[in-house]
Amino acid sequence: MNSSSTSNFNGFVLPWWLLPSDASPGWNNKADNAWQLSAATLVGLQSVPGLVILYGSMVKRKWAVNSAFMALYAFACVLICWVLWAHRMAFGAKLLPLVGKPNHALAGKFLLAKSTIGYFPMADFVFYQFAFAAITVVLLAGSLLGRMNFYAWMVFVPFWLTLSYTVGAFSIWDEHGFLQGKIIDYAGGFVIHLSSGVAGFTAAYWVGPRISHDRQNFPPNNIIHMLGGAGFLWMGWTGFNGGAPFQVGEIASLAIFNTHLCTATSLLVWLTLDMIVYTKSSVIGAVQGMITGLVCITPGAGLVDSWAAVLMGALSGSIPWYTMMVLHKKSAFFQSVDDTLGVFHTHAVAGLLGGLLSGVFAKPKLLRLMYPELPYYPGLFYSFFDAKLGLGFRQIGFQLLGAGFVVVWNVLVTSLICILISRIVDLRMQEEDLEVGDDAAHGEEAYALWGDGERMRVPLRLHISPTIPSLCRRKFSIPLTRNEEE
Repeated sequence: MNSSSTSNFNGFVLPWWLLPSDASPGWNNKADNAWQLSAATLVGLQSVPGLVILYGSMVKRKWAVNSAFMALYAFACVLICWVLWAHRMAFGAKLLPLVGKPNHALAGKFLLAKSTIGYFPMADFVFYQFAFAAITVVLLAGSLLGRMNFYAWMVFVPFWLTLSYTVGAFSIWDEHGFLQGKIIDYAGGFVIHLSSGVAGFTAAYWVGPRISHDRQNFPPNNIIHMLGGAGFLWMGWTGFNGGAPFQVGEIASLAIFNTHLCTATSLLVWLTLDMIVYTKSSVIGAVQGMITGLVCITPGAGLVDSWAAVLMGALSGSIPWYTMMVLHKKSAFFQSVDDTLGVFHTHAVAGLLGGLLSGVFAKPKLLRLMYPELPYYPGLFYSFFDAKLGLGFRQIGFQLLGAGFVVVWNVLVTSLICILISRIVDLRMQEEDLEVGDDAAHGEEAYALWGDGERMRVPLRLHISPTIPSLCRRKFSIPLTRNEEE
């Protein structure tokens, strides 16, 4: 069949490349399929390499490897757990009002069938939701950098994904969830950002603080790379919010536009406040303002008009700035917990703010386009002009209910997970290892540069005593320098 051939299909004359085939059934919309795969990839790039680079460069030099590796490990671990049991717990047959039945998502028949949401294969939906789950865990890690025992982190990731993330996703997003159809959470302001911010802060309490010197002096080791990681995060949000409608349509376009508009506004507001109060234009502050803008717009990106996105950006650049730069420094409560990168402020505060503002500015017409079968109430702003103020307040009540549920569940479950893991392995690295950092944790350093004639030390990891002696019986005798080896 040549490229100029056409065929009659249900009364319509279509070019051959649009006709159904064994590889592309009639239900498969090729445009939606292509965009969903692209959006999922963009979300994945936010974590790897985005947050890997951001974390690895935003911390003190001695913690660069450990911080980046915590993100990389979480990404890989979440994928395996997601397809083995977690996806069905978040989007599957109901087990409890809070969670679905654990089951694998590996069967070809399941993955190649039509997605329950959208006109593309189920494999697209599984991968897209994995990328969401992975970035949630990686964001949580930002509260724990610079002291958490990596072996404890290895155990924490699957536990938290299973007991916390799947519950939030099922309760708010799945058709059987008890909050579905009530809470406006377009792309994860509550499910992803509020949960990661609260869980990170809670876990930071149980892990304990960094050593005093690190907590007082923790400069980024590479600001240029930090900006590169931030860029991946920002541009990747195109897929984060643009993929949430699961189709190429008006809502996706509006969501992408609003995302970048809100983010730019938030960055500029944060930067302006830094310049007014501290007389310096902080690069780190600009990145924090960028993040709060991305987070704030997420729960309402495709559901609010662009003027509302600008207003949300102004608030996300100012309210989290106040909680982080003013309230945090004055509050004994915040000072008692060492949240390394301020994830509570950039994600919990901004996520809560975005969720509440979505309940205020959600436009009825956009709600109907996005959720034609769900009975969402209009945003409070529009309910006032439509003389339906009671409905608007009811939606705000649901937003507060959802936020309260996510906060309480994450505090309780994260605490239980940390207590359980502490009975198995230390949550925090040993004091002497905290002084060393990457070399003690992994036997590797971020900037191992050696000049001509300089004696190069063999990586410390070759001398680390086996953690599980029964699996590592052999002992090695390795020279300390090249000269000795020669």
